[in-house]
Amino acid sequence: MKIAIFTDTFTPQVNGVARTFQRFVDYLDQNKIEYRLFVPEAEEEDLYSNQIFRFSSLPFFLYPECRLALPNVFHIKKELEQFQPDLIHIATPFNMGLTGLFLGKKLNIPIVGSYHTHFDRYLKYYDLQFLSKWLWRYMNWFHRSFQKTFVPSFETKADVELNGFSTVHIWSRGVDCEKFNPSYSCLGVREKYEIKAPYIVSYVGRLAPEKDIDVLMNAAEHLPLVAQNKIHWLIAGDGPLYEELQKSKPPNMTFTGYLKGDELAEVYSVSDLFVFPSSTETFGNVVLEAHASGTAVVGARAGGVQEIIQHNKTGLLCEPGNVEEFSIAISKLIMDPTRMKEMGLNARKYAKTQSWDSIFTNLLFHYEEVINPKHEVTKSRVINL
Repeated sequence: MKIAIFTDTFTPQVNGVARTFQRFVDYLDQNKIEYRLFVPEAEEEDLYSNQIFRFSSLPFFLYPECRLALPNVFHIKKELEQFQPDLIHIATPFNMGLTGLFLGKKLNIPIVGSYHTHFDRYLKYYDLQFLSKWLWRYMNWFHRSFQKTFVPSFETKADVELNGFSTVHIWSRGVDCEKFNPSYSCLGVREKYEIKAPYIVSYVGRLAPEKDIDVLMNAAEHLPLVAQNKIHWLIAGDGPLYEELQKSKPPNMTFTGYLKGDELAEVYSVSDLFVFPSSTETFGNVVLEAHASGTAVVGARAGGVQEIIQHNKTGLLCEPGNVEEFSIAISKLIMDPTRMKEMGLNARKYAKTQSWDSIFTNLLFHYEEVINPKHEVTKSRVINL
């Protein structure tokens, strides 16, 4: 099997799509499956130079950390003709994805795609709701030629089908339970950030309006004084709201900036509670990473997050945007550390069932169904949801 992947976001960009495809190409390498990756340029050294092709790019206005590639169609066409992929996987509906769609049709290569981001839900945070109808029209046109469209959660599947998508299948997400684990010592983090409060409550993610950061900040402010005095907040991430939030943060809150690798895993691990108010997630990778680290999560009953958190077992789900409900949920767990710790243990058990290998293996069987539609594929190995 030879696969060509087209995406407008990839390492070193920091988002769920980039990280998912980073893991996927690692899996392909480990299993000696040939691929070509067509992505925007990167400032950092490229570790996949033999199989990756990068192109000049511009920042996307809704999401500046993501890049809109300026692909060289002639160069890509030549590479595809030499590589002769069995299948094209398109991850984003922008310039690079459009190039993959055009060349896949032109060269008669089977095409699948994945839907990762509720851009429609982002619009309201930027006063662009009037574009919603046109966005869905475009997305329907874009995905119409895909033989399969993959989404990460049941909620997302229902949403896109309601908006006209067909042949939609679940491609979930996994987590590295060796990298994200509960065994890190809290002493280094407490010393580094001068934390003296008994409990650490954290958030990891982009600091942007569509992540409902205002809900987190208001919930922190409205916690009962007895709970506030027991907490130190660690906010890990960067984004357009970073400077503004720094100016208005309470004294028991530290902004760490963007973290990765062991530093990020350490923050998850030493946290007693993780709070994630975003209501726009198609999945919520950070929630699963927190769970793998043995940390209970208070999150929004929305999007893919509600399919990860098991209410009253691995965390608590709150009405999206309801500051009071988030504040009460956080306070309840902080004031009941035994319950909070038990939820963390349950969260770790759940995360250990979410293997990247099994998820990617299942994706390859979906690929096989597309490449060889008349060939017998072991149905029990493919989860058609």
